[in-house]
Amino acid sequence: MFQRFLWLEWKSFFRSASLGKSIGLKILLIFLALYFSVAFLALGIGLYPLLQEYFPNQDPLQLVNRFVLLWLVFELGFRFFLQTLPVLDIKPLLNLPIARRKAVNFVLSKSIYSFFNFLPLFIIIPFGIFCIFKAEYGTWNLIGWMLAMIAITQCVNFLNFIIKKKFTDDLKALIPVILTVVVLAALEYFKIFEISFWFGKMLDFLVLNPYLAVIPIILTVVLFKWNQYNLESKFYLDAGLKEKQKDADTRDFGWTKKFGALAPFLQQDIKLIWRNKRPKTTIYMSFILLGYGMFFYPNEAYQQFEAFYVFVGIFMTGIFMINFGQFVPSWDASYYPLIMSQNIPVKDYLSSKALLLSFSVIILAILTTPYIYFGWNILLINMVAALYNIGVNVPVLLYAGSFNKKKIDLDKSPFMNYQGTGAAQWLVSIPLMVVPVLIFWLLEFFIGFEAAVIGLASLGVLGLLLRANLMEYISGIYRKRKYVMINGFKQTGE
Repeated sequence: MFQRFLWLEWKSFFRSASLGKSIGLKILLIFLALYFSVAFLALGIGLYPLLQEYFPNQDPLQLVNRFVLLWLVFELGFRFFLQTLPVLDIKPLLNLPIARRKAVNFVLSKSIYSFFNFLPLFIIIPFGIFCIFKAEYGTWNLIGWMLAMIAITQCVNFLNFIIKKKFTDDLKALIPVILTVVVLAALEYFKIFEISFWFGKMLDFLVLNPYLAVIPIILTVVLFKWNQYNLESKFYLDAGLKEKQKDADTRDFGWTKKFGALAPFLQQDIKLIWRNKRPKTTIYMSFILLGYGMFFYPNEAYQQFEAFYVFVGIFMTGIFMINFGQFVPSWDASYYPLIMSQNIPVKDYLSSKALLLSFSVIILAILTTPYIYFGWNILLINMVAALYNIGVNVPVLLYAGSFNKKKIDLDKSPFMNYQGTGAAQWLVSIPLMVVPVLIFWLLEFFIGFEAAVIGLASLGVLGLLLRANLMEYISGIYRKRKYVMINGFKQTGE
């Protein structure tokens, strides 16, 4: 039966209407896989000698064990955002004499052979072999350690399966998990309770008692069975229909009426964000990514290159602007033809988008003010970056939106979902992120910090002063490309 499923997927791939796109993507992924495989293998081979050289008084294996938990947390987060779960179209199978468990086992078995599970092997196996020949542990001790690490990798795989199935539909439920991780990280950072130390101690004990490798293996089986039960319980055409039956959201956001002619469009955008999965996720991600500065501001290496702080400021204050704005007007693809067929000024439609994006920048800029802890220059750069986002980047995003012609399914999960993404989304990142950094760096290098701040702020103010003219020009572009965009939004292929 597994061979039959593989054969069906093979035919599905080569009979797909987007075969050329799929092959191109596969080739790109193969090159990336080779690159990371070589990088991880080099790390696995060189890890033991490097640890011996830089930490001569410590056991390399014990040192690695101390960081295993941190690696697992990072790997789980990495998988959550990047790993695509295997899928199987069950509709044609439901009226055939095929056991549900066989189909479910096929899906779960595909996840076992994910490339994400093979990458750690390029570190675990070479490092384990080095320890067998160089360290004072027995061969069976290290084999037990390697088996345990491989089993733990599979545990992360199945745990990610559970988390994505449970939380991608309701990211608010993920907040307690994130808070728990943050609390544990804070306890670790301030050395109140070093959980990574005690996890490392457990791995050290496992090395001395290799038969304990059976524990992570049993945990892998438990997680496998858990996933198996969850998937089997949803192996019906009407699975999840009851979950979708909920009270209609009747909020009308009447406070938007104070914005006059822009009120109907602004109200529609807020309802769209409030009621749909993918746009709503952009809000959650905006708040989560406000912590982006913590990776850079405490690091002394970046203090000598303040232009990089502009990149961080543009990103943090404009993350919602970027995530939402780059898909204007694709969010409205399902009723965009109706909008264009009405006596509705395109300028008002776009101005409401600009107002929403500008308001988000102001809110996020206010929320970044605690970063003043790292210096007044940080606060100043963030405020200037926000001004640049409102004055320059908002019109740039709306202009780039005139080249969008791919429809978006609002109810699909946003993770690893590239629906609606085209060349415009990739190219617009250059003026959004690179240009302000370059301008700031040039002014700072040739004149000084104050001139760089004033220069970037002046561009933001100039953009605000010219906003009416810019919106009129961009509206003209939308009117010229109206039929191209409408025709693109009618296409069902991604």
